[in-house]
Amino acid sequence: MENNYLELNRQNWNNRVDGHLTSDFYQMDAFRAGESSLKEIELALLGTIEGKKILHLQCHFGQDTLSLARMGASVTGIDFSDKAIREAQNLAAELSVDAKFICCDVYSTSEHLSEKFDIVYTTYGTIGWLPDLTKWAKVIAERLKPGGKLIFVDFHPVVWMFDNDFKQLAYNYFQESPIIEEVSSSYADKEIEITDTTITWNHGLSEVYQALQKAGLTINHFSEYPFSPYDCLNDLIEVEPNRFQVKHLVNKIPMVYALTAHPKNP
Repeated sequence: MENNYLELNRQNWNNRVDGHLTSDFYQMDAFRAGESSLKEIELALLGTIEGKKILHLQCHFGQDTLSLARMGASVTGIDFSDKAIREAQNLAAELSVDAKFICCDVYSTSEHLSEKFDIVYTTYGTIGWLPDLTKWAKVIAERLKPGGKLIFVDFHPVVWMFDNDFKQLAYNYFQESPIIEEVSSSYADKEIEITDTTITWNHGLSEVYQALQKAGLTINHFSEYPFSPYDCLNDLIEVEPNRFQVKHLVNKIPMVYALTAHPKNP
């Protein structure tokens, strides 16, 4: 089953798209009216991006991609879900936002793109779908210009150690084998009815660091945050506007981390 992870996970993400487009989580009416989907953490790392070329890895149906383009960047989004990419292309056309979308898995990015970018951008719930971070980091290094920058934000690996209700530790921090689960709903809408098998992996911070360094990247910023900007996990409360913590844990655990990295000088 592990060898078939791409197809199983692609099916799951294809099955999420329709429900996500109509969910309160993605707030599509507000987005269509011009509201950005980007959150405070990544906005602080991005700064001014007008005129920059950005590659957005694992873009889903393109909300962040289009938000980056609205800020003046030239953006290419990739995702392995063919249904999500079709919706991203439709949304770009509907909103008259100039962005390019390619359907492919992360590891085959360089088979579809030869250009290099000022920024490679990837955020929230991405690397858990990838078995090999060395291959992931290699793609990032291949697609960055000299002087370019990776912007990476994701949920902290400590979060993924807990069960769904944050009541007990259920998974290893150092996860050597894949996590195979039967899923019946989505983070964006618990009422969405999905019956799929997913295969994911936990990746500790040292694994992320070592993969990037092995690919020739230097990490120049790292931060951890005691909140999630998304209300996408069980038993969360909003402690400040758009900052969510687990109700019974509050600020006792890190929930998100962010880093930037750049290619080493040749």
